[in-house]
Amino acid sequence: MPTAVLRTHRASGRTITEQFHAFDAHNPHVYRALERLAARRLAARRLAARRLAAGAARVSLKDLFEDLRRHLPYGVAGLNNNFTALYARRLIEDHPHWAGAFELRRRRAA
Repeated sequence: MPTAVLRTHRASGRTITEQFHAFDAHNPHVYRALERLAARRLAARRLAARRLAAGAARVSLKDLFEDLRRHLPYGVAGLNNNFTALYARRLIEDHPHWAGAFELRRRRAA
C-alpha cells in the first residue's frame, strides 16, 4: 500500500501537483524565467567557489521565486510557494547536471 498522502486544495479539490501542472501550462514563461535565473545564479556561485576554492554551488528555489516576483513587472498571479519543489524537480529533470544544486526531499504527496 502506498504511503503517499494526497493533499488537495479545499477550494478546488485538486492536488498540489494538479494545480502546478495547470499553472505551468498557463504560465510557461515562469519556468523559462526560473531556468534563466538558476543558470545565472549557478554560474556566479561556481565562479565565486573557484575563487575561494570552496565546495559546490547551491541554489535556493525559494530565493529564485522571490527574485522572479521582484523582476516581473506585475508579479505572477498564482505563483504558489507550494510549487517550488515541483519546479526544482523539473529543472533537474531538464538539466541533470544541476542535480547537486538543489536540495530535494522525499515527496509525501503525489
